[in-house]
Amino acid sequence: MVWSGSWVAERLGVGLVGDGELRELLGLALRRNPKRAHLLVSNVLGKHVPQRPSVVYGAGVELGRRVRALLGEDGARRAVVLGYAETATGLGHSVADGLGAAPYLHSTRRPVPGVARAGGFEEAHSHATSHLLLPEDPELLASAGPGSALVLVDDEFSTGNTVLNTIRALHERYPRDHYVIVALVDMRSPADRGRLTEFAAEIGARVDLVARNTGTVTLPDGVLEKGQALVAEREADEEGPQDGPPHPRPHTRLDLPWPAGVPDGGRHGFTGAHRALLEPALPALADHIARALGDRPRRVLVLGFEELMYAPLRLATALEERTDAEVRYSTTTRSPVLAVDDPGYAIRTRLVFPAHDDPADGPGERYAYNVAGAGFDAVVLVVDSAADTPALHAPGGLLDRLAPHTAQVLLVVIPSYVPGAIASERQEEAPMQLPEPLRGPAFSSYAPDEVGWLLQDLSDTRLEAPTEEREEAIQSGGAHYAESLPVEYQPSAEYQELFRSALTLSAARIARAVGTVTETVLAERGPRPVLVSLARAGTPVGVLMRRWARARRGLDLPHYAVSIVRGRGIDANALRWLAEHHDPADVVFVDGWTGKGAITRELTAAVAEFEKAGGVAGFDPEIAVLADPGGCVRTYGTREDFLIPSACLNSTVSGLISRTVLRADLVGPDDFHGAKFYRELAGADVSGLFLDTVAARFDEVADAVDAEVKELLAADRAPTWEGWAAVERISEEYGIHDVNLVKPGVGETTRVLLRRVPWKILARRGAGPDLDHIRLLAEQRGVPVEEVDALPYTCVGLIHPKYTRGATGADGKAVESA
Repeated sequence: MVWSGSWVAERLGVGLVGDGELRELLGLALRRNPKRAHLLVSNVLGKHVPQRPSVVYGAGVELGRRVRALLGEDGARRAVVLGYAETATGLGHSVADGLGAAPYLHSTRRPVPGVARAGGFEEAHSHATSHLLLPEDPELLASAGPGSALVLVDDEFSTGNTVLNTIRALHERYPRDHYVIVALVDMRSPADRGRLTEFAAEIGARVDLVARNTGTVTLPDGVLEKGQALVAEREADEEGPQDGPPHPRPHTRLDLPWPAGVPDGGRHGFTGAHRALLEPALPALADHIARALGDRPRRVLVLGFEELMYAPLRLATALEERTDAEVRYSTTTRSPVLAVDDPGYAIRTRLVFPAHDDPADGPGERYAYNVAGAGFDAVVLVVDSAADTPALHAPGGLLDRLAPHTAQVLLVVIPSYVPGAIASERQEEAPMQLPEPLRGPAFSSYAPDEVGWLLQDLSDTRLEAPTEEREEAIQSGGAHYAESLPVEYQPSAEYQELFRSALTLSAARIARAVGTVTETVLAERGPRPVLVSLARAGTPVGVLMRRWARARRGLDLPHYAVSIVRGRGIDANALRWLAEHHDPADVVFVDGWTGKGAITRELTAAVAEFEKAGGVAGFDPEIAVLADPGGCVRTYGTREDFLIPSACLNSTVSGLISRTVLRADLVGPDDFHGAKFYRELAGADVSGLFLDTVAARFDEVADAVDAEVKELLAADRAPTWEGWAAVERISEEYGIHDVNLVKPGVGETTRVLLRRVPWKILARRGAGPDLDHIRLLAEQRGVPVEEVDALPYTCVGLIHPKYTRGATGADGKAVESA
């Protein structure tokens, strides 16, 4: 095998001398660093080189066991372990595990407001020099008496300057009589080896060194200048543009049920009690990841994030134990290193992306090495919640950079640990933390990446009421329609066949409308809009728009579903959640169709009220819809009033989700609106069939969409409100005198027949197959269909203006008068 340091050794004359295993443990690379030309690249650290997680973890644990043997059982229990950011945070934690019960702390470059510094130091040769010590327990670093050792862990011990400077600074503040330095490799020069004894005598303490391997790097004169020149020469030959293929695959997000109270690492300390909570939870956490990956991946990389090394490592070791996949582990880094695609060089490929955790030292480049071209068919990216920012998801961000190099990206987010006292203060100052969106398959039959539901799950609450009771209560003012649910319509075999026929006939027309509205949104609202569908009629449309953007543009658009209730407004807590996670200006509200424009007006008023009440400004209340027969919006796929098959059914074409519920005894001031997941209807679910059938027609309508969008963008699309005028006229002509009881358009008329007490249906004379399902439903419910001329819609549904139960006969069918 070619040694992964030979390329540097041959060109710069750098030598690596040591025990027999040293070249298996270390390779060489060139640093883009004016202070030090070469980089020792460890094959067992889990930073730059993907390695089996059991090997990475085992290397640290074995060093910890050697330290335990040195200290004895009593000394090991009283020791404290300190690891160095960023490369040794996981190694140090593994060493602490090997000791047994020792608490662990690592230095950090991420300041945490409100946490007092217990110390800090500089790293002379590093690209990022300042280290902070931020233990939650201010006494963590204090000596526990004679024989209480401080164990300092770094990946390599070269000049010794960093470690000795740390000991000197801590010894002044927390004096003790024993220090143990732990490293994977002891690479001190002969001149530096005597310094440790002199230093111990200087501070009056015992200082031991435990290293897995020992060796020396020999550097010829002028190596720094030669290295810088070689880097400059080779940079032009690096991997070049990183745009990837035109249609990168989207990622899937998984919020792990991380054990409560367990830190994500050692930034603020990690104790034996924390360890006792984490260890038994790891198998189940790994199973969550395995289920999200599915059965396909055979070669999986678990990719940690800068200082966040230990949690991803332990998830990776558990995944390695519990699956048949070939699992590897590495982490991203701040360290700029030259990449050279040569087997004799340790860093073969490099992905570059911007920092995504709002670093205190400002924005900058970050790197993932040896990931591109490594043949991973799945990458599990593990970040803490502080790093799950828009920058992570943005074009050119880490998720975007990973996508072209693997078939599947799974984003795993674990909560960033905040020390208890600070967390309590923040909780008192801040509003209640809103929960993460619900996702399938736990809530809805949609795939988890298709939509996040900003709702609360009311599946176990009885909310259904007979249609006649609901209608009477609603029209009498005794209840609001959103306080209960209609009994889910169970379609007959004839009706189900009608749905399938309608879907086959209209799939291309819907695909064209989906493409048109999506391309219009991308052209006018920026390249990365955040789709927010109005549950639930808007949700299938939002999913289809997301699929179009992915299939035709290679874009992975976020998509959420929120509740809006006529007369009550939009869910303000959902808007707050969106404002916390996205730029409100990027949010595009999506609905299925317009009728008379009531929801359009409702949303405009609701957003204004939200801002007036102190909510974040910037949300645009304009709605993008698939069909706008009422002329109520300017962003639409078509203004034809035609059958959208998703309007034919209720939950069984909408991910098995009910319409939304807003009731004071169920939805508190800090809650999302509610909805139910009808798992029991899975056998009748056609949600996936609807989406797949329409999406299968995307390619054939692409040219027509391009031409239509070009024409629309140049046209006057100002709302005409033609539909609202027609509704007012019909309301008066038919003696209803309430526009809320007039439901125009195929979609709204279908809803009347499925959910309300219908009075009669007005159908445009000569309307064709678009009304077949309307006629069937009307026949089943005994509702007359009246053909009329000069109707701007294909049909209009009229709700019975008499709200008593006399609106239906004994057989449940509608009657014309009561």
